[in-house]
Amino acid sequence: MRLSKYLLPTLREVPAEAEIVSHQLMLRAGLMRKLASGVYSYLPMGLKTLRKVENILREEMNREDAVELIMSALLPAESYMASGRWEVFGSEMFRLKDRSNRDFCLGPTHEEIFTETVKNTVKSYKQLPMTIYQIQTKYRDERRPRFGVIRSREFIMKDAYSFDKDEQGLDVSYKKMYSAYNKAFKRMGLDFIIVDADSGAMGGSGSQEFMVKSDIGEDTIAYCEKCGYSANSEKAVCIPDPAKDEEMREIEKIHTPHAGTIDELVEGLNQTADNFAKTLIYNADGKFVAVMVRGDRDVNETKLANHLKAVSLELASPADVMEITHANVGFAGPINLGIEVIADNEIMNMKNFLVGANESDYHFINVNVGRDFTPDFVGDFRTVTEGDTCPKCGGKMKICQGIEVGHIFKLGTKYTEALDCTFLDEDGKPKVPIMGCYGIGVNRCVAAIIEQHSDEKGIIWPMSVAPFEVILVVPNMKSEEQKEGGEKLYEMLKNEGIDVLYDDRNERAGVKFNDADLVGIPIRITVGKKFGEGIVEFKERKSDTVLELTVEEAIKKAKEIINAEK
Repeated sequence: MRLSKYLLPTLREVPAEAEIVSHQLMLRAGLMRKLASGVYSYLPMGLKTLRKVENILREEMNREDAVELIMSALLPAESYMASGRWEVFGSEMFRLKDRSNRDFCLGPTHEEIFTETVKNTVKSYKQLPMTIYQIQTKYRDERRPRFGVIRSREFIMKDAYSFDKDEQGLDVSYKKMYSAYNKAFKRMGLDFIIVDADSGAMGGSGSQEFMVKSDIGEDTIAYCEKCGYSANSEKAVCIPDPAKDEEMREIEKIHTPHAGTIDELVEGLNQTADNFAKTLIYNADGKFVAVMVRGDRDVNETKLANHLKAVSLELASPADVMEITHANVGFAGPINLGIEVIADNEIMNMKNFLVGANESDYHFINVNVGRDFTPDFVGDFRTVTEGDTCPKCGGKMKICQGIEVGHIFKLGTKYTEALDCTFLDEDGKPKVPIMGCYGIGVNRCVAAIIEQHSDEKGIIWPMSVAPFEVILVVPNMKSEEQKEGGEKLYEMLKNEGIDVLYDDRNERAGVKFNDADLVGIPIRITVGKKFGEGIVEFKERKSDTVLELTVEEAIKKAKEIINAEK
């Protein structure tokens, strides 16, 4: 491809809207352009990389006997109503009505629709197991789109769904997709970690995420270097600190004026936060509950919502807190509260701790579970922190941020039961297929690759996903010798089956070299002043070394690198 004929609008300056490296470089390198908040058009260079990622996914999915199809993005509401997710998705779902006033949505994900397809086509156990997938655009009305395509309102997803006759079959299908994902992400050049995860609105029993470690990641990963245990912070199991060994003291109400936060109590009472217990009031689908965690801990709202099976969960308003506790926010406590009290496991190991007195400007000290109050339920309701005990080996947990690029679920029969999807087993009796669900964000993979493969000059594409394999640069198109040499080498590279971008623009050499570094094509061959001697410059984008090679040597080396790294 001749760059003079190509649509590649590179930018010298960093766009003001772009906060992270991948967003900046996807705009500067001419991969995409913004249409609206969280909505982007992909230009030729961006589209080529997307297609490279998609092809890797296709190859690895097909290798595991998954079969590709394509579903509509415009979906009727009935299937989502049957599964209960018409309400669960809430305002995140793009909804519309047709001219007959029938409800539709733009597909946020396709579990229900794939289930309907299997329901209408699979009748016998002989047709199972089956894994079917698509690569298609999804739509979610994110409250706060950010970081370019890391969190956008329109995105491309590879979503696959397995259907098996029993749990053993699901285990096999799940392992196949696990293997396919590992191979695909390695081929993309991603450094990733696999973590246990919460299934969220998808439902199901088991779930794992494929995470790319990144400081800008919106997900928090807890992991143990000693044994390899890793989990999303929403899912990570928290082991409580050992119980304190001390005698119970007499409970006492104390005056704590204007000390409604843990920091204010720490300062005012000259104690550490682990001697306090926070009591937070939540509104769960219209029902109010109190949740207790140690003063230096945070409530894990995902764990809480899962326990309560709550579709909507949010902190109670100050007015609601006042009505329930008869006190301002910050002074709630479990004693004689009048609503359900849920306690984190760690609360049960505390002794002589401080809680709110349900009276503004007052707290109780020397509070003890069993004597002064009894929780209605006790469980793991806090968020993991750095240095926590590993639930697997007892080591110390570490925390980092990550970008989720893939997610696999064991869905079970949540959707097949809801949509009355059955098959006849060996005895001719109807049974419900057991499902798995496997998703990869294609756009997000591209962004994650750039986050891990870039420098101050621009992108450094791994060969497997690079939009072109070689960029051919002629620094001076006014030189007939260089121009003719460029044309000759361009044809030679094409004839060798190399995907080459030929920079034949009438631009300064500095502009061409800067653009070559910015767009990040793996190999640069320069037809310069020594071409008359049969010499060209050969440089890999990931290296500072510039080699002087003959034309034949340059082509041979390019082919060797391409074949080794694809």
